[in-house]
Amino acid sequence: MEVDAIVNAANSGLLGGGGVDGAIHGAGGPAIMAACRGIRETKGGCPTGQAVITTGGLLPAPYVIHAVGPVWQGGDHGEDALLASAYQASIALAAQHKLRTIAFPNISTGIYGFPRERAVDIAIEAVRKALVAAPTIEQVSFVCFDDENYRLYRHRLS
Repeated sequence: MEVDAIVNAANSGLLGGGGVDGAIHGAGGPAIMAACRGIRETKGGCPTGQAVITTGGLLPAPYVIHAVGPVWQGGDHGEDALLASAYQASIALAAQHKLRTIAFPNISTGIYGFPRERAVDIAIEAVRKALVAAPTIEQVSFVCFDDENYRLYRHRLS
């Protein structure tokens, strides 16, 4: 997408993986991985519920915000708060860098197993709350991996 930043559903090691993470690293080229390695060397990675920002490499977006969502463990291990925090940390980083547009994937709903309906509600509410303190952001897009997620977001946002 042609936005100022795309959000990567990253793992805490920041070394790429499957799904959205693998696709972003593959399309963005080695500059993204090099930036992630630099963050690993200085910070040791990125904790669950947090986010870091790197170059967009070869992507149309100049920045990638790597947000680490939680692995679903049944809902009794703070997963909701950690997922909300990943979205809010991403918005905060975008605002710190005075970005105007940002695109989110469906964080934690793939291999991490977070229930999709629950994740959609958390994502929308977390972004709405975070935007109050992010006046530079003009547009937020939710990019859905499949038709089910698209229907869920479309219904909730209509």
